[in-house]
Amino acid sequence: MELLDESVAVMANELRFKTAQDLFMACPAIARDMRALPTEQQSIEFCRDLLAGRVPEEAITFCAYLLPDRAAVWWAHECLSHLSELLDGTDHELLAYVRDWVGEPDRPHHRAAVSQAEATPPTTPGAWIARAAGWRDNGSFIVGSVVGAKAPSALTFPAAHAVNAGVLAGLARVALVDRFAVLSAFVEMGIQMAEIEALRQSADAYLQPP
Repeated sequence: MELLDESVAVMANELRFKTAQDLFMACPAIARDMRALPTEQQSIEFCRDLLAGRVPEEAITFCAYLLPDRAAVWWAHECLSHLSELLDGTDHELLAYVRDWVGEPDRPHHRAAVSQAEATPPTTPGAWIARAAGWRDNGSFIVGSVVGAKAPSALTFPAAHAVNAGVLAGLARVALVDRFAVLSAFVEMGIQMAEIEALRQSADAYLQPP
């Protein structure tokens, strides 16, 4: 039991953002994607409270920002893969590009394919995820026309914004009677991936030479 408690403690310490407040301070763009205010709760606890709250979709948004970009893109890919019957051929093709990119993001062929896919207007779940991969390579994306021609200035969005949009667009296609169950499964998958990333970071730190 002590070993389990120690592993949980290590995981919490190695999370990308230990608390919700830490995440909001590091990624101000999240405040444009969700209305919930951050607290000093640990990130996983805060995410589960969002899932149990009035707007459970915000737990999806929180996961998108909590995960490192490459992990977030893979999480989105896995979420949409569970909705394959609700996607069209173009989305399946785009998700295949994303899958290859996640496996070898520095391979020129895969980067070129994602860059080409990124040109697809983000009107479908798969197009949003392809765009997330492209934004991840570029660091961020300047949005002007997307927010309206009369916008006073362009907005800078991280890849997490596109990940969030893609997962929610896919979720919107799920029958209402099943939607919360699917949403919950996606959030739990995101939490599990965040925990795995935390343990991986801890292991990498341990293996670093002194």
